[in-house]
Amino acid sequence: MRRVVITGIGVVSALGGNQSEFWDRLRSGEAAIGPITKVDTSDLRFKNAAEVRDFNAADHFDDRLQTLLDPFAQYGLAAAREAITSAGIEFDDLLRDRTGVVTGSCLGGKMTEDGLFHDLYAKHRSRVPPIAIPRSMSNAVASHISMEFGITGPAFTLSTACSSSNHAIGQAYWLIRQGTIDAAVTGGSEAPMTYGNLKAWEAMRVVSPDTCRPFSRDRAGMIIGEGGAMFFLEELSTAIDRGANIFAEIAGFGMSADAHHVTLPNAKGAAKAIRRALDDGHMDPAEVGYINAHGTGTAANDVMESQAIRLVFGDHTDDLPVSSTKSMHGHALGAAGAIEAAATILALQNGVLPPTANFNENDDECSINVIKNIPIEKATDAAISNSFAFGGLNAVLAFRRWKG
Repeated sequence: MRRVVITGIGVVSALGGNQSEFWDRLRSGEAAIGPITKVDTSDLRFKNAAEVRDFNAADHFDDRLQTLLDPFAQYGLAAAREAITSAGIEFDDLLRDRTGVVTGSCLGGKMTEDGLFHDLYAKHRSRVPPIAIPRSMSNAVASHISMEFGITGPAFTLSTACSSSNHAIGQAYWLIRQGTIDAAVTGGSEAPMTYGNLKAWEAMRVVSPDTCRPFSRDRAGMIIGEGGAMFFLEELSTAIDRGANIFAEIAGFGMSADAHHVTLPNAKGAAKAIRRALDDGHMDPAEVGYINAHGTGTAANDVMESQAIRLVFGDHTDDLPVSSTKSMHGHALGAAGAIEAAATILALQNGVLPPTANFNENDDECSINVIKNIPIEKATDAAISNSFAFGGLNAVLAFRRWKG
């Protein structure tokens, strides 16, 4: 069976506009949560988010592309460019034919849609621009990556709420492992900062009024984030032959469905996805030295996820470091899995486990080994990254540190 490695990473997030900035702030435990600037919050119950603040589209795209790209697609394409540059890839016709593009997004071009609906219903305009559909379609990122780099292998987008990116990365991994393709650009992106979308989240009563404190007893909910992360994956022997820098190996991928409730998560379903990722990677639970948790900071998720971790890891749970980096970059919805995969991979490569920021007090119902506020310098050989979505759709990635 073919092995698959990550040789390129690109990130656009609230923590920074590239991989280096993202990692520097993540490893320091610096939260990028602050006042919302992209939407008028005067009648919102919450005022804070983790916005991408220093991204200037004109620095990345000419006028034509800016017109065609919703912000979610701008984040995704910019991250893909960085990932491909990071991998040192030079495409020829054969590689273009044997490379796929698999992306994830929960919302697609929500900012475009929100603006158009406002024009139609509030301003009573009778027409929308002809680029409305190309800007708003969820597969825009996959399509633009394919077109820009001439990639002609399979290209598609997955939308499974907050598990979208993990499902996308996992499918890309399996396509390479089974020999359908030799390489892939994969990840996810999201731009949810619209008035209509934030009002919808307000109605669910799951967004924190101040900040995100996963697993802390005084947690008050999630914080919406945005951005994207992309990866270049390739078959191991090809990466070695071309002398590529290998960040980590994808060891396994697991999926499950709770078949339980549309918004309330189920520990047994989450545990099943974790076990399947470990089984897929022929990984013993005792090998895992770090978990990047889904960790939304909501009452329901954090207790459920703690239970799921203990169901899988048993007594090893007490010594197994866990953090939720959503405490720093927010919950980026369909892009969450990609951003958190980047955090997990860089943690393995650098031997530094990022913390759960904003943590105040232990919760007896979250009986796991939370990394609290301060990063841990610790080399670990294996890690997993969890994504558990509304609708009970679970996706877990397992990684191994690359030892050369």
